[in-house]
Amino acid sequence: MNAVELHESPLVRQNPVAPSKLKVRVQSVSYLAEDLNAFEFVSTDSDALPGFTPGSHIDVHLPNGSIRQYSLCNASTERHRYVIAVLRDPLGRGGSVAMHDVLRAGQIVTVSSPRNHFSLSNSATRHLFIAGGIGITPIMSMIAEVQRRGEAFHLHYCARTPARTAFTGDLCGLVASGLASIHYDNGDASKGLDLKATLQDRSEGAHLYYCGPAGLMDAIEAASAHWPRETVHCERFSAGGEPVRTADDDPDSTFEVELARSMKCFTVHPGETIVDALKLQGVEVDTSCCEGYCGTCMTRYLSGEPLHRDSVLDEDDRKEFIMICCSRAKSASLVLDL
Repeated sequence: MNAVELHESPLVRQNPVAPSKLKVRVQSVSYLAEDLNAFEFVSTDSDALPGFTPGSHIDVHLPNGSIRQYSLCNASTERHRYVIAVLRDPLGRGGSVAMHDVLRAGQIVTVSSPRNHFSLSNSATRHLFIAGGIGITPIMSMIAEVQRRGEAFHLHYCARTPARTAFTGDLCGLVASGLASIHYDNGDASKGLDLKATLQDRSEGAHLYYCGPAGLMDAIEAASAHWPRETVHCERFSAGGEPVRTADDDPDSTFEVELARSMKCFTVHPGETIVDALKLQGVEVDTSCCEGYCGTCMTRYLSGEPLHRDSVLDEDDRKEFIMICCSRAKSASLVLDL
């Protein structure tokens, strides 16, 4: 996956909850493109898997103990399987290499129930999708849904070469029908999609969805700055830019944290995260990005004033939840629902 930053309409925001863990079987591993494999997970029993909405992602708990997020690319109407696509990146943090080199059909792995920070709008009359490279994965599930709804859409898929283009078999019909365009740049961004021309005019009722590498994301953000904020939705692979600092944002301030369920109290010191302090108290919390964009450590707080530093939660979510891997407290104490 794909880490997350979003600009999402309140009409489609889903109330976040802590994901449950599921045991699933690797049903198949299949080749999609150069260095890109699809992984299909199915239930270990006869029960249907928890449902999901287009744009959702799951946490995959890898055999080496790390946790990574990957977008679901299959149709959300399917309840018998989850399908993700993973690009093998030898320069990454090791998750994609482990997926490619360790996971095999028949293995049992742990995944989270799906959660969504990149939802389709229910009010849009037209959908414009822009995907770069592996960023096509959540878009595939979205396209399946808008086709099911019978709504207008167009996909611009930016890839380096045909050999590194995923889902070509699924997309060829859309290209032939004029519903999708594939843009090859061979490593030269100037030869790819003309974002300024593509995004210059917004038709009434149109919503924009985009996902891909940082350079493309930044360029789309700039080119779509004139679009109404509620019509623009995106998902990033990493935290976007530096967190905004204010006079109240003092990284050296100490604060207290209370765990409401276990009744433990402890101090979070300067330069220490809430997660760090929890681990010193023997309280283990699942984390992955540790930068506030993946949502793995999302925790409900019961009192106190958080100092939010994530790039996932919207203003309504922040009234109830905090990302404890990166956020701190403005108040002297913070009570967590742990």
